[in-house]
Amino acid sequence: MITIKKPEEITILREGGRRHAKILARLALAVVPGVSTKNLNDLAEKLITENGDESAFLDYTPKGAKRPYPASLCVSINDEVVHGIPNEKEKILKEGDIVSLDLGLRHNGLITDAAVTIPVGKIDERAKKLIEITKKALAVGISAAHKGGYVGDIGATIEKFVKSTAADYGIVRDLAGHGVGYAVHEPPFVPNFGEKGKGKKLLPGMVLAIEPMLNEGSEKVVLDDDGYTYKTADGKRSAHFEHTIVITENGAEILTS
Repeated sequence: MITIKKPEEITILREGGRRHAKILARLALAVVPGVSTKNLNDLAEKLITENGDESAFLDYTPKGAKRPYPASLCVSINDEVVHGIPNEKEKILKEGDIVSLDLGLRHNGLITDAAVTIPVGKIDERAKKLIEITKKALAVGISAAHKGGYVGDIGATIEKFVKSTAADYGIVRDLAGHGVGYAVHEPPFVPNFGEKGKGKKLLPGMVLAIEPMLNEGSEKVVLDDDGYTYKTADGKRSAHFEHTIVITENGAEILTS
């Protein structure tokens, strides 16, 4: 069931989102050649607990998973689209990699969700374009989220933007944004493609995680043997950006900025 958050809950989410954004910014600065994904996860846990908050991802078991997620941060490198596990394989970031950092934060019992894709040192021009277009796709998707609109408006706007600027990119269809707040994943499903005027109506107080995932090649993804990490089926790179927003009387407010 889609939930409408109360004004006092949105106040909590707003503070949680502020803390969330500061942590992601600190983590982004730590992304350098030679750092391990475990180091990044350890830093995330330190920053979360320093503020008296909790990881929303650690020990979370999504629908269909065979075990809880074993880390606080998702770290996905190059062809890893989302949900890369930092603690299971000692992965060291290399010059030229791109890495998605996806963090869930629980502040005073309520959850925000956000992600960024960061270059590791100097990256090639194609990687720069992939990151830039994916970041812009998130911005245009948010711009389409407003009172009286529909979930389909968000995906349709993202899809139109991507097709007009990078038609050869694959928009991941098997994974999507979602409601958030009381749980990591709540209804509605918020895909990054669709039709305007379709889907659930957007109402004030709805809290959504919007998260475009774009691939350099095919839209198709495969699930790794670890049960969590999704990778591009063709081995090409992927980028991912995400914000938690709340629908207001005057549009969408980004909570994780």
